[in-house]
Amino acid sequence: MAARRRNTVARHGELSSPRPSRSILTIVGVLVAIVAVSGLSVAAFALWDSTATLQRTAVTLERDAPLPPTIGEIEGGVNLLLVGTDSCEGQDLRLFPRCGIDDDGLERNDVTMLVNISDEPRRVTVVSFPRDMLVEIPSCPAEDGGRYSAMTQMPINASYGYGGLACTALTVSNLAGMNIDFAGAIRWTGVIHMSDALGGVEVCVAGDISDRHTGLQLTAGTHTLQGEQALQFLRIRHGIGDGSDLARISNQQQFMSSLMRKLQDDDTLRDPTTLFSLATTAMQQVNSGQLVLDEGLADPTRMVQIAMALKDVPMDDIVFVQYPTSYAPSGNPENNLVLPLTETAEAIFAAIRANEPIELTGEASQGDGVVVQGEDADGTISPEPTADPSTSATGGSAPGPTETAVALPSTVAGTTAEQVTCTVPEG
Repeated sequence: MAARRRNTVARHGELSSPRPSRSILTIVGVLVAIVAVSGLSVAAFALWDSTATLQRTAVTLERDAPLPPTIGEIEGGVNLLLVGTDSCEGQDLRLFPRCGIDDDGLERNDVTMLVNISDEPRRVTVVSFPRDMLVEIPSCPAEDGGRYSAMTQMPINASYGYGGLACTALTVSNLAGMNIDFAGAIRWTGVIHMSDALGGVEVCVAGDISDRHTGLQLTAGTHTLQGEQALQFLRIRHGIGDGSDLARISNQQQFMSSLMRKLQDDDTLRDPTTLFSLATTAMQQVNSGQLVLDEGLADPTRMVQIAMALKDVPMDDIVFVQYPTSYAPSGNPENNLVLPLTETAEAIFAAIRANEPIELTGEASQGDGVVVQGEDADGTISPEPTADPSTSATGGSAPGPTETAVALPSTVAGTTAEQVTCTVPEG
């Protein structure tokens, strides 16, 4: 299918140097404010107790810059690593029967996403890294204080089992050429509980899906998924697109785009009390071993600050891309082995680092996993009503781009949160 050019632009704010400011008084002040305006004294005490627990279990990252400040909406640019792992530890065997059959005891980062939140004006870019992309894993810190040796030509999802969250962070940092400020890893059961706390996310399916591997069955149309179904949707691979992990990535990005639209439409990101409630749910997952955070993110105040930085970002300035790859010589959609196209990927990261707007010109998915609503069967984009350029995706007034957008190569697949995508059944 020939690449087509989308009139899609995402602009980025240059990362400024974060300012160190971290004090126990910050948390005290936030808790006092919550008690004063809502009377949530019990919740405040629970939050305080959970914060201490978080710090005891937090992971230390190797970083080159100090942490951002901890007062108000987070300042400066932020690079946040989100990881989903395949650990069988603590999982319900009814939902994950393979854990009772062939659990090898390893834990891999099957989902790896780098989220860049720029400084003003706020722009968001989410880069997904295919789990079986062959990369160099750098020397990583070991728990005993030593270091693991570097390795080459390893699937990126081996980095977590090799050296934990810190090792995955270093691996992604090297690929992106950017420092990782915060990182978190979640297991399957944690995803179920977090999706329940969010009240479900609406997804679109272009045709009936029936997948025996995950157990997911959905009819064509829109569905609001939470709990077990949400996890099945995020894990599904064999039942969509070309059956590869590349198709699954675009499916996960559809879920995240819909989540961002829901959070902004519901004004969740403007309500600190609701955000603290979600942060408390996250901390419960830490206590149960289903969520691992680095020491900088293991602070409910900072969680809320990062979330609040997203509250006014226009949907067309939230862009999801897949790290560009090509199948390895012996690879195919059945074994998923892919090679990184580093020169192509550099166009993404260079645009972020240089504070340049970017324009998507490629397909929505490398694995034919989703289609953008409004596209015809032949891949062309159907005519849509012309929108008033002075109106943003959220209905408010917004200025148009003042810079010339950098068009990413057509081999970079992706969409914006403004584009509604639908999952394509396999075959």
